Amino acid sequence: MTTTPRTPPRLLLPSALLCSTLLGASLLASTPVLATELRMGLITPPQHIWTQAAERLAETVAERSDGELTIAIFPAGQLGDEPAMFSQMETGLLDLGLMTAAITSQREPAFVGWFSPFLFDSVAEAAKATETDAAQQMLDNLEDKGLHAFGYTFAGMRHILMRDGRVESLDDVRREKVRIIPIPAMQAWWREAGATPTPVHLPDVYQSLQNRMLDGIDIDLDALVGSGFYEVAEHLTLTNHMAFPAVSVISQTTWSSLSEVERELLEEAMQEALEWATESQIAAEESNLAYLEETIDVFTLEDAEGVFDAANQAFQARFGEHPVIQAFQQEVAARQDGE
Repeated sequence: MTTTPRTPPRLLLPSALLCSTLLGASLLASTPVLATELRMGLITPPQHIWTQAAERLAETVAERSDGELTIAIFPAGQLGDEPAMFSQMETGLLDLGLMTAAITSQREPAFVGWFSPFLFDSVAEAAKATETDAAQQMLDNLEDKGLHAFGYTFAGMRHILMRDGRVESLDDVRREKVRIIPIPAMQAWWREAGATPTPVHLPDVYQSLQNRMLDGIDIDLDALVGSGFYEVAEHLTLTNHMAFPAVSVISQTTWSSLSEVERELLEEAMQEALEWATESQIAAEESNLAYLEETIDVFTLEDAEGVFDAANQAFQARFGEHPVIQAFQQEVAARQDGE
């Protein structure tokens, strides 16, 4: 009987390993790389320029990454108010936000400098101030607070919308319930003006005006038009009393998890979106005002800075000594003097 010699087991082991390696490589090659989806929250409604900028950002990132990096947008406070969204970024539930500088100032007080009363006459003027060293320092200060900041964009300048009449003097706001964003800077300014500053979540403002829970609101024209507040309050007083920036941020945890290529792609797309939003807002100031002038009573308070002088002084007394705020005000004033 003839037998076939058996190959020693030690000769089979390399062949088995080779087959296993080839099979594994084949499986890896045939398995698609899972795309990374980032979640981005905003307080503004879908039609607001900030939300439109976020949508443009998402489209650009998806296109340039061939769908490997995507951004899901959650506007209109779907994920909660801004303090809640900041908390979500801390815990990893939210990756990105286009947040008001107002609420961002609760994490970095230097951002209060942007709410210095009557520091700017227009969005275009405020946008130039993003180039100052102090404005960049504000962004840098977020790094040790678990956030990476990309930059700024803007809503419109702040004005006053009232239910029952124009604001021609402080008597017209005395004891009136005026909706503000709940930060000390706005509270101090409005309280000194004699009003009753009343924090209300933006999505609830329309009903609060309608039900007379509010007498008026401190508001920019884009939010006013986009949210239809002119339907329930018909007297707009133009004051330009404060600028209203947004700060684009990402959780440091998320930022550090991205590859260098993804970071560069996201940084570039974000800067483009922020620039588009600012340019669009500058143009929207004119179109929004034109629409409102045809729709409701619009009045320009010529000496608004003088009318609110006591409130301006109260702001400066409380916040003006902060070194970054002081530097910011001085740099802006120097730029304006040089133009």
